[in-house]
Amino acid sequence: MTDRIALVDDDQNILTSVSIALEDEGFDVVTYSDGEKGYDGITGDTPDLAVLDIKMPRMDGLELLKKLRETIEIPVIFLTSKDDEVDEMLGLRLGADDYIKKPFSQKLLIERIRAVLRRARVRSANQSDLQSEENKDVLKRGPLLLDLERHFCTWKDNPVNLTVTEFLLLKELSHRPGVVKSRNQLMDQAYGEDIYIDDRTVDSHIKRLRKKFKKIDDSFDAIETLYGVGYRFKEI
Repeated sequence: MTDRIALVDDDQNILTSVSIALEDEGFDVVTYSDGEKGYDGITGDTPDLAVLDIKMPRMDGLELLKKLRETIEIPVIFLTSKDDEVDEMLGLRLGADDYIKKPFSQKLLIERIRAVLRRARVRSANQSDLQSEENKDVLKRGPLLLDLERHFCTWKDNPVNLTVTEFLLLKELSHRPGVVKSRNQLMDQAYGEDIYIDDRTVDSHIKRLRKKFKKIDDSFDAIETLYGVGYRFKEI
């Protein structure tokens, strides 16, 4: 099945050139020239992944992502100008799966899109490392439950709404409680070994994970930081 990509940017040159490049790689592409049109189109016919520019009139990319996250969970990649570090961090906190700086190579964007789509498919792939579980599609760690097939997470029986990247990072950490995972190991699990990601991207996802769990349980401390080493899920 062809993956469908929504591209939202107010720069017509980017819409045209990127959509042609993606279509040449076998993707089905739909384009929108501002955030409001993007919101209507994406919620009306949900794509497999959305690429959003941050700086747009009428509704910028950050506001668009925030509104989308109220109703749907799809992988999102941000396009940012090289000086938009604050916007990048805000985007990650809102639940973006990745970002790429302008000007960018179309080849790099295509590889990032493929990497994020691979992560989105992992949750339904064969979970060979969980064969010892009573139900290989459900991972239980104390009050944590991860339904791998349905991409569903609960903490103390309360649902926790996670992005694809957050879900994969939590799965990797909780698979072996007490075992420290380095940032590189977590990045490889979430992004793939062929994609370089800055350490702070993983840190931002972990911060967002903790924030989501603390909204449900203020005493949540299951994800531990070992400074200079990485992260681990506590043995519960």
